[in-house]
Amino acid sequence: MTDPSNPGMLAVTGASGKTGWRVVQEALGRGYRVRAIVRPSSLVPAGLEGAELIRLELGDQPALERALQGVEVLVIATGARPSIDLSGPLQVDALAMRSQIDACRAAGVGRVVLVSSLCSGRLFHPLNLFGLILLWKRLGERWLQESGLAWTVVRPGGLKETEQNLEAEGIRFSGPDQQESNSIPRRLVARVCLDALQVPAASGRIIEITSGPDVAPIGLAEWLQGQPQAAAHA
Repeated sequence: MTDPSNPGMLAVTGASGKTGWRVVQEALGRGYRVRAIVRPSSLVPAGLEGAELIRLELGDQPALERALQGVEVLVIATGARPSIDLSGPLQVDALAMRSQIDACRAAGVGRVVLVSSLCSGRLFHPLNLFGLILLWKRLGERWLQESGLAWTVVRPGGLKETEQNLEAEGIRFSGPDQQESNSIPRRLVARVCLDALQVPAASGRIIEITSGPDVAPIGLAEWLQGQPQAAAHA
């Protein structure tokens, strides 16, 4: 758990993505010092002002280890994008996870939050037409679970761009493999990732999230109070 009075240094990989830059913004708003890690060719969106911007390829292990020096928390918001290259999910959602895990160990990063996906690991799903993406995401999750690092996996449903009426959206929390559909604004995903850092019971858990105006408002900490203790490997 991070200290709310002194949040420390947080890094975000995939910081130029639609979820990643929201994680950066929310972290800055909570007082973190933030390193926004993006690929050399990525276009940097507005809204990352105040973060330290670092460009590198995730496969460049020495560069990644240098970028994570002094970092206490890494939020992994990387994800394969639609492409004719069907090896993208393997490269980004699985192999790049391994390089990030190794870099965290080498740099002494103590806590990792991974943004994954609802239905991760499911074979018969339309998303798997895109390079078996859900299978590779699950492999990346497993490697993180077995890494020895303190981890949380956040599995959001369909990601929405909307920033309107967020306070009217209640978040539907569940454990792994309990939700199959519905959506959630990316901004709320970013907030849950950061909330997980403040709640010790979130460590070692896979947490699925969707939202809706008909869902009773409940925070992550309150939801976790009603859950059994996390197993060593979810």
